[in-house]
Order: sequence, then structure tokens, then C-alpha cells
Amino acid sequence: METLLLSDHCPDDIQRAGDILRRGGLVAIPTETVYGLATNALDGEAVKKIYQAKGRPSDNPLIVHISRFSQLAPLVREVPESAQKLAAAFWPGPLTIILPKSDVIPRQTSGGLDTVAVRCPSHPTARAVIDAAGVPLAAPSANLSGKPSPTTFLHVREDLTGRVDALLDGGDCDVGVESTVLTLATPVPRLLRPGGVTLSQLRQVLGQVEVDPAVLHQMEAGQKAASPGMKYKHYSPAADVVIVDASPEDYVEYVNQKGDGWALCFEEDVPLLQVPAMAYGTRYDSASQAHRLFEALHQLDEAGASRAYARLPRKRGVGLAVYNRLIRAAAFQVVNPKGRHIVGLTGPTGAGKSTVGQALAQRGCYVIDCDQATRSPQVYDAPCLEELAAAFGPQVLRDGVLDRAELARRAFASQEARARLGEITFPRILGHIRRQLAEGEAQGFRVLVLDAPTLFESGLDAACSRILAVDAPKEERLARVLRRDGISQEAALRRLEAQPAGEFYTARADFVVENGPGAQVEEAVEQFLNQLEENTRL
Repeated sequence: METLLLSDHCPDDIQRAGDILRRGGLVAIPTETVYGLATNALDGEAVKKIYQAKGRPSDNPLIVHISRFSQLAPLVREVPESAQKLAAAFWPGPLTIILPKSDVIPRQTSGGLDTVAVRCPSHPTARAVIDAAGVPLAAPSANLSGKPSPTTFLHVREDLTGRVDALLDGGDCDVGVESTVLTLATPVPRLLRPGGVTLSQLRQVLGQVEVDPAVLHQMEAGQKAASPGMKYKHYSPAADVVIVDASPEDYVEYVNQKGDGWALCFEEDVPLLQVPAMAYGTRYDSASQAHRLFEALHQLDEAGASRAYARLPRKRGVGLAVYNRLIRAAAFQVVNPKGRHIVGLTGPTGAGKSTVGQALAQRGCYVIDCDQATRSPQVYDAPCLEELAAAFGPQVLRDGVLDRAELARRAFASQEARARLGEITFPRILGHIRRQLAEGEAQGFRVLVLDAPTLFESGLDAACSRILAVDAPKEERLARVLRRDGISQEAALRRLEAQPAGEFYTARADFVVENGPGAQVEEAVEQFLNQLEENTRL
């Protein structure tokens, strides 16, 4: 088959793509998520061609794309209020809504289900092509079935040249992972596939939203996929992918010791690795991971990699979508090299880290209070005291003994002073804490917790496989500091302002405990530990 190469810079090419689609042809088109392989969604025979071109099982439903909300009603039995709210909040954009289908949707499009998945893409070229075609478009990702989804025109051209009628070049995709899929055909709205619209955003609009078990786990034998992307192995490169559930330090050590494959890692890991590495974003930026994951998987194929060891992404926000794609690319292969987790427990002062730490200790975790480590005689030896006096003035020493209150007053006076305190004390504190970690491991603890307010500033986060952040409203934190420390309100405010805002911690966390008035800390800790255990069982 001859495949036309079209460009979205040419208006005539947009119309040409629309003409091909209206006649039942196949055209790969750009969207904001990934490239889609489109055809007339109302033509069952045309839809069969998609399955043939992709080598895709015909029981996997397709997503129908429309250019405006008004085009939804003819495709479904009814448009409930919940769908109207979702469309108002997220359309056009990377959200697919599943509803009971109308008779105009052929079974080839719905994968034999009595529901239909519909979305309105935000990419202007995608909507222009839909308008030019004059029909809704069924469009799964424009790749061979089971392979990584295409986020660049080059990916599409490599997979589908000679298999479809035309390829429309629209540049690189912005989001990088497929749309969020939410079904409204269940008693409670249910997330079937995470994507660019996050679970928390959906709950802000709808309230209760359940998460389908297949988001994080394998589908049960015989279970029918209600959404694209739910199959056992999906989005896979030719390489055998293994996810390494470990801290940055343990990941680097494990991959370097293995030495028999590539690292599919974060940018921060690359300088430390002794094997070929492919970065798919940075550790604390899930959006960058989503944008680059499929590109990195394609690059592994181009490099001829036979095995890749992947860093485990966070399962919060867009990170849940990254995890969902990566766990399927790895066919659910996960290893924890040391059989234990080091959890970084952190948050702003007054948030209630100690309360959470106590709850963790009661459940059998080995908790290290890093604040206590800062007061250890092993840290404040003679050379350390000399440096502190030189940096903050001789007044911080009284008869050769550290005046902790005076040091705190001066060190918390500004960000610069706090940073200088860290430069002097952090290396010594880290050594002491690592010795405590070794003691906990020697005693057989599988979950070790570092209660560390300066987790990131100290670099201790590199030793942690999970970050657990605790936060509370600022006024609540202020009240707690006043009660706890017996200082003036002015001094307490200075202490709060010298630290990063709560968002600094929560944006980097794998799990967040909101510890405001009425918080259910025990339940939150139990949920966190259950998540750790689930990952261990994968």
C-alpha cells in the first residue's frame, strides 16, 4: 500500500486527510497525548482495517474522537450530568469518558461492548481533521499493537508506512501518554486508565471515583478489557524490561552490579551509572516522565537493547499514568534488590511528623529521628563546634558547650544562615544516620523510616525508596510550634518562613498525610504501608 505523507502546515493536507477518513480510509493523526490511527468510527468495515493494520485483537475497544461536546449526544444513550461536568472541566483535553453506546456505534468500534469511549482532543490539528472528515473518528494509538505508543512523527512513520493510507505530521505530542479513561457506566465512576487528567482532579469534579484494580495489577483470566491499555503486556519495547523498586542509591548499585543491560532511569542517575542509560525524565517531575517515557522505550529499541532496568515512578498525579504504562511494558516484573524499604518522612515544622513516625513505629517500622541525630555527641565534636562558632559567632558556644537555642535563633534567621548550618552539620549527621540504618537492617527490619525535616537539603532522599510527606494548614502548624517550643509568635513565624512551603514536600512525595484538624493519621499510615506491601507482592 502506498502511504501519503501529509503535513498539518498545509490546509489542503488537512482536507485531504478528512476525505480519506470519510471514505473509510486510515490516517495517522497527531493529538496532544500520542499519535492516533484514525478512521470513520461509524463504519464497522473501516474500523476492521485498524485492527488489521495494528495487528490488534478485535475485542479491545477503541476511543471515538469528536471535535466538540455537542457531538457526544448522538453517540450515547444519554448524557448524564456527570459527563457534562467532566466535559466542562477537561474538554478539550486528555480525558476519555465511557458511557452506554447508542445504536450508531458499531460493535467493531466498541470491541463488542455495550459502551463507547469518547473524548474531545485539545490538539487543534486533530479537531480540524475531525471537522474535515465530518464524522467522529475511532483512533487508537498509531503503533503496532503491544509496542510503545508513538509521540513523534518518526515513530509513526517507522511503524505504519505501507500499512495505512496516510500519515499526517503534526510534530511532537505534548502530554506523551494516552488519555485518562473514566467510565460512567458503573454505579460509581471508575478510573480504568490513568493519564494526563489525574485522579485527584477527577475527584474534585465528581467526588467519589474508584480505581479499577487493573490500573495497578494484572487483569484476571477471562476478564474483558473495558478500556484500551488494560491488557497484561502493553506498551512494550523489544527489550525485556524489569522495574527496580529501590532508592536511587540502591538502584545504581544494583544496575551497575548486574552490568548486563541498559538503565531506564531518571536524569539524576545517569552520571552514576556504569552501563548504557536512557533517561525518561527527572525524579520529582512526573510530567517530564510522562512526556519522555515512550520516546525512551523507542530509543531502547533503536539501540538494540535486550534488557532494561527501569526506575520505579511515583504513583501520584500524572505519575500514576507513568507507572501504569511502565508496569505493563515490564509485564509486571518488579524486583526489590535488598528486600526492604527506606522511607523518608518529611514535611514543614509543625505538620506532625512525629505523630506519623509514632504510628509507623507501632506498626513494626524502624524509625530514626534525624532531629535526635543532630544532637548526638558524635556529630558535634570539637572541629564541628569550631566551624559553627566561626560561622554564627562565638555566642553559640557557652563555656565550650553548644548553646542550641542561640544556634537555632541565628541559623533560622534566614535561608542563607540555614543553608550554612547544613553545610557544616549535614555530612556529620549523615554518617551517624547511616550507621543507625545499618543497625536497623542488621536487626531484620524491612521498613526503615528516616524522620527528617531536611530530607532533601541533606541529600538523604537519595537513600529512600519512598517519600512520605506530612502537611497541615499554616495556621495549625503555627499553633503547634507555639505550644511545643514555648517561643514567641514572631520567632515561630520566622521558623516557618525559613522553611520551604508545604507544597515543596508534597510535590516530591509518593504519599501525603494531610494532618490538619480531624485528620485520620492511623488510617493514612495503614494505607501507606498497604501500598508498600502491594508493591512487594508484584
